[in-house]
Amino acid sequence: MEDRDTAAILPSSSSDDEVPTCDSNTFSPNQEVEIQTNGRRRPPFACPFGLSVEPVLFLAMFSIALQAPLSTQYLWDRLSEDLGYNGTKGGGCGTNASADPLQKEVETLTAHWNLYINLGGFAVGAVAVTLLGSWSDRAGRRPLLIAPSVGLALQAAVYLVVMYQKLPVAYFLVGRLLAGLSGDFNSVLAGCFSHAADTSDRRSRTFRVAVLEACLGLAGMFASVIGGQWRRAQGYINPFWLVLATNLAAALYAYLFVPESVTPDPSAKLLTTRHHRAVYRLYSGKGGGEGGGEGMGGGGGRAWRCKLWLYTLCFFLVVTVHFGSRELYVLYELSAPLCWGPALIGYGSAAQHLGYLSSLLGLRLLQLCLADSWVAIAGLASNMAGLAVIAFADNTALMFTGYGLCFLFMAATPVLRSKLSKLVGPSEQGALFASVACVEGLSSLVASGLFNSIYPATLHLLKGFPFLFGAILLLIPAGIIGSLAKKTLYSSQVQLLLCFNEKTGD
Repeated sequence: MEDRDTAAILPSSSSDDEVPTCDSNTFSPNQEVEIQTNGRRRPPFACPFGLSVEPVLFLAMFSIALQAPLSTQYLWDRLSEDLGYNGTKGGGCGTNASADPLQKEVETLTAHWNLYINLGGFAVGAVAVTLLGSWSDRAGRRPLLIAPSVGLALQAAVYLVVMYQKLPVAYFLVGRLLAGLSGDFNSVLAGCFSHAADTSDRRSRTFRVAVLEACLGLAGMFASVIGGQWRRAQGYINPFWLVLATNLAAALYAYLFVPESVTPDPSAKLLTTRHHRAVYRLYSGKGGGEGGGEGMGGGGGRAWRCKLWLYTLCFFLVVTVHFGSRELYVLYELSAPLCWGPALIGYGSAAQHLGYLSSLLGLRLLQLCLADSWVAIAGLASNMAGLAVIAFADNTALMFTGYGLCFLFMAATPVLRSKLSKLVGPSEQGALFASVACVEGLSSLVASGLFNSIYPATLHLLKGFPFLFGAILLLIPAGIIGSLAKKTLYSSQVQLLLCFNEKTGD
């Protein structure tokens, strides 16, 4: 065959998991970046050190990781104070403490209040992020980054008022609703990943997304170490002032430094049903595929839509397990038999977030010899092993062993985000990541309700049962991803053979 025939059969923009096509008009990744950069509005200042949205995601995640465990501990302390539990009744936090009915009541109330607060915030945020994310396709990505950062700052301000005035913990729900109305943290995720998709080609997109995921882990690790020590030294109020300042800094950075990755339309309206209809068209099969998505080469619109739904289901299950287990870690560590203090809780959270960085390194190395789908399965296997050990952890060493086994637990989510992004065209990235963010909000909602309900209900059976349940649940996405990978490999072999026959027949 001639070189041009080989190039037609194996387009340079195809990844290992994509079905090659014979179309000579395959969409070029360089075209994609060029189209998206034309006419973009520049910020007042250039991004320092060649960065773009990474500092926004880092600052937002830092505030979330600093705030989340402290909020749970504050709920524990306030509810313990209201019930008269000081940790010394029934033998203290030790081998007999797990039988103390007062401690069980505090655990149950803390889990339930976590459930109520998160249910309210995520229910509102799931609707808002769908609206804002799809709107960003026309209005630009920068508003999608600024609005939720301001909302999260308002939430921190409400939490500070509650702590200063010793208001009932129910007022925490007001702060969560304010953050939810602005899109919550999921809008920051949608904006950052959409921006990365706008400015990257198909081949490098998985690693580009993984870098953003690593920013999440790096920020979480720093915040966890600082939060535990700071809370023990100065209480809750001063760390929450840093949460407020960090969110305001994220909004300011997005306004001053982040360049626009799409051409803003001044006539784009926010409050319209058009944005929700765009997401509906995407999943109903009436849109999508303009970018030469990997599904389009393997059987047309029906196969493309099937892949979109299946990868979305996998993403939903993986993130549900992530959120559900993360919400219970602090509660699990506070009570018997572990009885961790603020410092150990901070180190444990740091070890958990260190998995983001190890997942980035592992993903980069595994991509040298494995397709993205098998990298994702390796990440799921790591997550399942870690959760299974944590479910039976009754001492500090075993708990940290479980965290260590989760060293690849975040390898699956960047692969799934990248695969979903590759299934749609460049003009649909905002709608796609809006739907992904909505799914992420829904998974958080389900995780809060499911895991915070399972935990108190199974305390008398197996305290770590929710983690074991999460490990079993991850078998579903592992099976789906593996099946799709085998099917794609078979389809690509058939397509290559057909293309070869077509070219040689000429």
